Amino acid sequence: MATLSFNPTRIKSPTVKFRNSISNFSSPAKPIRMPCPISPRNHPKLRHFRSSSVSGSSVSTQKEEQVLDDEEEEDDPTAEMTFLDPETDPQSITEWEFDFCSRPILDIRGKKVWELVACDDSLSLQYTKYFPNNVINSITLKEAIVTICDELGIPLPEKIRFFRSQMQTIITRACNELGIKPIPSKRCLSLLLWLDERYETIYTRHPGFQKGSKPLLTLDNPFPMELPENLFGEKWAFVQLPYSAVREEVSSLETSFIFGAGLDLDLLGIEIDEKTLIPGIAVASSRAKPLAAWMNGLEVSSVEADTARACLILSVGIQTRYVYATYKKNPVTTSEAEAWEAAKKACGGLHFLAIQDDLDSEDCVGFWLLLDMPPPPV
Repeated sequence: MATLSFNPTRIKSPTVKFRNSISNFSSPAKPIRMPCPISPRNHPKLRHFRSSSVSGSSVSTQKEEQVLDDEEEEDDPTAEMTFLDPETDPQSITEWEFDFCSRPILDIRGKKVWELVACDDSLSLQYTKYFPNNVINSITLKEAIVTICDELGIPLPEKIRFFRSQMQTIITRACNELGIKPIPSKRCLSLLLWLDERYETIYTRHPGFQKGSKPLLTLDNPFPMELPENLFGEKWAFVQLPYSAVREEVSSLETSFIFGAGLDLDLLGIEIDEKTLIPGIAVASSRAKPLAAWMNGLEVSSVEADTARACLILSVGIQTRYVYATYKKNPVTTSEAEAWEAAKKACGGLHFLAIQDDLDSEDCVGFWLLLDMPPPPV
């Protein structure tokens, strides 16, 4: 069983062009290769987040007494955080991950406290700030974004990803007024895992914590819709790749002219043997490049084999689910789909989507590495 934990050291993998052919998914049943009608794992344990309310850019100049004070602050669940990795070029932080929501904490008025949590995908930037519930609007959020940049000496981000549909209006308005592109997306993995960590180490220890309090803004899981015509494929198959080949493919995304998105596997600290087979979905199309180009703008987050409906469900953005492909339901195909989902669970939710000109091709024109994650507890 794969385990997940944050690795505090960013290690760059060698850039190697992917040349591993995708093999058929192994299970008791034969692989499914058919035309697209195109008509609870454990939470990761993370212990590498900064918990200091002092900017990291000034850590090297602090005296020992100040360092000791900071260590005491790190143990304070009411402390807010302003951190920038001193080894990171501030100009390189162009995309943020963002959450602005209530927490299971009551203030002295007996009202739920709201919190802004911001980071980048490398965790070079980490920022938190509490707010009373009577100032929650786009103006407050806009001012907070500017404050982050001023305090840390970084430019306004080009993009901000967020995963709560209920906050889309406020976040979009604040971003638009600052010339920032808001991106609704569940590909906020650093943020989602950080919220899990903060729940365990910060919120539950806060003096205002309310045990059993349900999240104010729950995540959507809407009924899947019909797939748009421009996303149609022609054939698909359950497939698999060794973990080592998946890492190579992710590295090649930085240098090859293919569409897709990877995950920082070193940062996530995914502990899987290099030979472990990672499940995926391969889609073939005579118009593979245009198909991959359309997929590239969708913020693809996961693919699910729905054995009850005998179909694949593609999740994109924050509240959009499509019937990506269907198959004829029988004991053989059901067994194949169940085996694929079981393999995904054994890999901690890690899986991939590949788009090719042909299912037997050794090259991909699109590759998305995906991680199936439960919503955060807040």
